[in-house]
Amino acid sequence: MQKPIEDLCDESCAGTEPDGTALEHAKMNESMAVNMAEMFKALGDPTRVKIIYALSQQELCVHDLSVVLEMGQSAVSHQLRYLRNVRIVKRRKSGKTVFYSLDDDHVKEIFRQTLQHLVHV
Repeated sequence: MQKPIEDLCDESCAGTEPDGTALEHAKMNESMAVNMAEMFKALGDPTRVKIIYALSQQELCVHDLSVVLEMGQSAVSHQLRYLRNVRIVKRRKSGKTVFYSLDDDHVKEIFRQTLQHLVHV
């Protein structure tokens, strides 16, 4: 009986680069890994995903977001504060009203590609 490929690799694999120097480009620094994990953590909450989706359509104030999400303004504000801290959304003040939008096109693109991936599956 043949062993699974994973078992064979464990026994005989010497790696593709025995000295490992050519593998340096495959390493991610710790700070970047933590920041990326935080970004994905932010996307791991359905309420925040709904906020990001709404803001990908247009700039909105807290009141409008609370109507769209059918949630209280304080709960929406709490989620917006979290999203601002991880630089997914930004705010713009106009008089007494604060409008929120996605921080930049990178956020919109990450979100768009994630939606496309889900539809593709």
